[in-house]
Amino acid sequence: MFKPMMLAFAAVVCAAGVADAHITLEQNQALSGKAYKAVLRVGHGCEGKATVKIRVKIPEGLLSAKPMPKPGWTVEKANAAYQQSYDLYGKPVKEGVSEITWSGGNLADDEYDEFVFRATVAKEIPAKTRIYVPVVQECTEGAVERWIEIPAAGKSSDDYDAPAPYFDVIEQPRS
Repeated sequence: MFKPMMLAFAAVVCAAGVADAHITLEQNQALSGKAYKAVLRVGHGCEGKATVKIRVKIPEGLLSAKPMPKPGWTVEKANAAYQQSYDLYGKPVKEGVSEITWSGGNLADDEYDEFVFRATVAKEIPAKTRIYVPVVQECTEGAVERWIEIPAAGKSSDDYDAPAPYFDVIEQPRS
């Protein structure tokens, strides 16, 4: 009995270490054609420095992205054309928010916070697609962490030092 408990404890400790090692998304699944609330969890600064800016690249296929305002932070949005036209609730869309930046705050290295945006997963994105959301974390004194690595074929996020957060697109359950 002692050995299984130790293994379970070790698994929890290892999982917690991985979660604190980089920026992650709270929800790891989203429905194709539905709204997705992306909660980016920032667990630390850059090499001991406070975070002052979070920049998120909105990937192709996430439509109508809207950031949640954050007290003490300024939010900026950049728009760009999509690579293709998408159907968003019966209307074609060809461009939208391509980057969201929160800046001006000061998140100490030993503090935790979340940065939130909402977007619709294009219904053209099939289930079992993994969507990567690259994030650049800027800190005081010019320190930067780039959570932008997207695994090559045959690799996983665990193979990289600075993997981009991701979620998987799933099918809507049949009723």
